[in-house]
Amino acid sequence: MKERLYHIAYSFPVQLLLLHLRNHLLLLSTWILTLLLLLGAIGDAFGVRYLFLTPEYLSRIDFWSFFLVGLAFGGFFMAWNLASYILSSHYFPFLASMERPFTKFCVNNFVIPSAFILVYLSSMVGLQWNYEYWEANTIFLNGLGFIAGLGCSIMVFAVYFTYTNKDIFSFIKKRKRRLPPNLARRLAPGRRGLRYHDDMVKSNRTWIVKTYLNESFQPRLVRSVAHYDNKLLMKVFKQNHTNALLVMLFSIFLLLGTGYMIDHPWFRIPAAASYFILMAMLVSIGGSVIYWLQHWRVLFIIVFLVGLNAATKYERFSHTNKAYGLDYSVAAAKYTDSNLSRISAPDILAQDKAQTIAILENWKARFPKGKKPKMVLFSASGGGMRAAVWAMQVLQHSDRVMDGKLLQHLTLMTGASGGGIGLSYMRELYYRHLLEGLNHHDKRYIDKLGKDMLNPVFFTIVSNDLFLPWATFQDGEYAYRKDRGYIFEQAFHENTDSLLMRRLGDYKAPEAKAQIPLLFITPSIVNDGRRLIISPQGVSYMMRPPSTTNRSNTSDFDAVDFGRLFENQNAYNLQMSSAIRMNATYPYILPNVYLPTEPNIEIIDAGFRDNYGLVSSARFIHVFRDWIQEHTSGVVVVKVTGWDRSEYHSYSDDQGAIESVLNPLGIFGQLSQLQAYEHDTYFSLLNDLLGDTSLDVVEFIYRPSKAHEKASMNFHLSTREQFDIMKAIHQKDNQASLRRLESLLNQ
Repeated sequence: MKERLYHIAYSFPVQLLLLHLRNHLLLLSTWILTLLLLLGAIGDAFGVRYLFLTPEYLSRIDFWSFFLVGLAFGGFFMAWNLASYILSSHYFPFLASMERPFTKFCVNNFVIPSAFILVYLSSMVGLQWNYEYWEANTIFLNGLGFIAGLGCSIMVFAVYFTYTNKDIFSFIKKRKRRLPPNLARRLAPGRRGLRYHDDMVKSNRTWIVKTYLNESFQPRLVRSVAHYDNKLLMKVFKQNHTNALLVMLFSIFLLLGTGYMIDHPWFRIPAAASYFILMAMLVSIGGSVIYWLQHWRVLFIIVFLVGLNAATKYERFSHTNKAYGLDYSVAAAKYTDSNLSRISAPDILAQDKAQTIAILENWKARFPKGKKPKMVLFSASGGGMRAAVWAMQVLQHSDRVMDGKLLQHLTLMTGASGGGIGLSYMRELYYRHLLEGLNHHDKRYIDKLGKDMLNPVFFTIVSNDLFLPWATFQDGEYAYRKDRGYIFEQAFHENTDSLLMRRLGDYKAPEAKAQIPLLFITPSIVNDGRRLIISPQGVSYMMRPPSTTNRSNTSDFDAVDFGRLFENQNAYNLQMSSAIRMNATYPYILPNVYLPTEPNIEIIDAGFRDNYGLVSSARFIHVFRDWIQEHTSGVVVVKVTGWDRSEYHSYSDDQGAIESVLNPLGIFGQLSQLQAYEHDTYFSLLNDLLGDTSLDVVEFIYRPSKAHEKASMNFHLSTREQFDIMKAIHQKDNQASLRRLESLLNQ
């Protein structure tokens, strides 16, 4: 028994695993990172694990999507084995005396990949069974697709290595029939090869191995190689350096090729597949850097990163995302205090207010003469596709129950991130209903909105954006680079039948006639924290609180009228999809949008300033309070949120030393909660300001049917999550809110 344990402890698989843990943590980190992504330990808020466990190809999750993931994983698996072989083989000189040494190395290097495959398949089965509600045969075919792809990839590599890898006996035969030496070679110029320590194979740096596994996974005893020439042994080990280079070059070519063809759905491989291709490239590069530079590798990496940062400061080596439809070729808009004062001068303020009051008069004309209707403002919180589907479900369901009365009373829509996407889409459906008779209450439109957009975005990040995006597209007379912002808009149009493929200016007339509600899109300006108000109407009155409009102090500006600021840059030609993308620019997932200003400003998610859209609603009420008091019977603010405020409390119990040091920073993660407190203050003041005119707030909250199983906040929803969101409208509290809303509109 003791001898058996001894042979297991000094078996090749065990010793390889120990060597990885001691020497190759950089290579091992690729597996650790992938495992953490797979299990949702990191990136779960972005829905990254869905990319691995439910990969999409051609808008389907099936055998072939998993086949492509398996195929790419096979490439990563072989690249990792190549890098490991290059860095580790000299520790195990007995390999050189065997037939197919690299194959035997891969067989014995099975522990980490096998463990990962088991975790992957078990996680895949669990998620598809519990969250997608798929049948067992469907799940089986998906798993079979992954295994088949992996098997095909390994077979291709096996055939290649059969004809390219040699054992020591091939080199011995070659030495026997060696030609006379080429004396001129020493005199010829050329790169000198790296000197490798030939005596390493017999030094004390070799690892003791007693047994290994052959291709049939049968244990075999290790033979001594003391009688072989060290130089021949090293030739066997060094022959795979070229193969590692080929894998690296092929991975780069494949990523760049698919990234260039992102417009064609056939080339949009699953994001998980592109991730594994990227890992194959990084492992190949990492292995080569470690091997060739050895002790200089850390310095090389530091110098490389510093150089990369310096190079990307120049336009030729950098890329900034742009708002599609804007003209970046003309002189940039002046983003200065004086220019902001100019576009909100008293005469412009008066003009914009008069135009908006005319819109309100057209809205009021819908109702019988002499009646003071309730004015409804609809605000939806952010939160990815969860918020988009929930906002649309509340609006669609409520309007259907009230026979269209809600949209008739609706005056203004505001929302952040996903909530803004849902409201924009629902408003467009309502407009199409008026123009074409489209059934805007059809639930299939929610299904379309809830389709995956995460996979194409992450695919583009990996295959295109990590490199310098160089493919372009034309939008009218303007050219822009293709990146994940572009593919997000393309995927959105594909999912929603291109209904929102309009320009911002296309909504000016229907809004002016009060055919559709006003919509304020309000992304945040990174550089100074202001909000950017995107609307086809003049909204200079939204740039600062009404009580300060007569002051000359420009520091009071906390928002910017997009149309006024970019009047010379063709502001109203902005694609509507770009506007809602700017409003939903979650960091890293979508690129910050750079606008044509001087100095330059960039735009990020609206949620960083107002994750509920209530700041815009409050200011609108404040500005037009006189008209509201005279012509309406009150204001109803419908607040749609993707979470319950009472659930988001963190306490300091049971904290360790490190956690207690970091605890004061925790408040920065409570932005939504802090905003909610501010909103309570706003509406308390507005309630006092309106006097006899009532101000009612009706809230619809998405609560998961099961505790701790809330839908994720990203651009992907599982079947279970979407079903859970859809039925949340029937919860007791939300039904009570619906009855209250209906009662208020009937007054």
